[in-house]
Amino acid sequence: MLTTNRELLASAVDGRYAVGAFNIQNLESLQAVVTAAEEEKSPVIVAVTPSTIDYAGLQYIADLVKNAARFAAVPISLHLDHGKDVETVIRCLDEGFTSVMIDASHLDFEENIAATGKVVEVAHRRKVPVEAELGRLVRVDDFSVQEKEAILTDPQVAREFVDRTNVDALAVAIGTSHGAYKFTAEPRLDFKRLTEIRDHVQVPLVLHAASGVSFSMVEKATEYGAKLAGAKGVPDESIQKAIALGIAKINIDTDLRLAFTATVREILSTSPAEFDPRKILGPARDAMKNVVRGKMRLFGSSEKASSKERSQE
Repeated sequence: MLTTNRELLASAVDGRYAVGAFNIQNLESLQAVVTAAEEEKSPVIVAVTPSTIDYAGLQYIADLVKNAARFAAVPISLHLDHGKDVETVIRCLDEGFTSVMIDASHLDFEENIAATGKVVEVAHRRKVPVEAELGRLVRVDDFSVQEKEAILTDPQVAREFVDRTNVDALAVAIGTSHGAYKFTAEPRLDFKRLTEIRDHVQVPLVLHAASGVSFSMVEKATEYGAKLAGAKGVPDESIQKAIALGIAKINIDTDLRLAFTATVREILSTSPAEFDPRKILGPARDAMKNVVRGKMRLFGSSEKASSKERSQE
């Protein structure tokens, strides 16, 4: 069933778990995400970036997700991830997206507010919730203490931003970064900052760039030719602590890409005579599905995870 992030995140806040937003690029990645959600009996956010829209076509990708949601037994939202302008947001709203994100975090504060406010005005007229971002998702290991302060989300500024834009969810910068190389030293998130943001902001909080970059998956991909030296992600225990401190939505992309790439590389290396796309992409789809299932249990959104928690109380 197709729903909005407003409903999904309200339930997550009440239940003290997080809903996973998983980026898709094609049919196989969509199947992996939706099948995992059904097997785990978990709500899920299917996330589509502007680059995926360029690759797959807006109507194609939107119709795929909406059709999957029609027959799914779990709540699904179709979310624009990191939308860069009002025009892209409007195109997605016209195609039936049930949640949109405007990412104007690269602009200065007042420009971010202005861009976000325009999107909120447009989306709210259609009863669609809006996510925005404050702070920058870059590898903070490379910066001084003073530079980090300018990069990470300021709790008091976050309150002003939410109040002035009327945004429905806020993506915060507490030390994560996009890609497979999130840290140079030991992985460390700024949980004190997250606690202060939660105290200042009433809307659901979002953690982007939260892939774990599994060592076993990196090792497998490397065995079959990938160049991933130094890849490092966010540990599971940090994810769990972030959820306990108020994160209600967690974005995952890199982990799915790694699972896909490692599996395709393995098949092409070990079965050089294989040329049936279904026998190459099918196992890659299953590998992505297993990643999604594991994340849902980690986030606490899976019925299996909820049952386990109840049994321990």
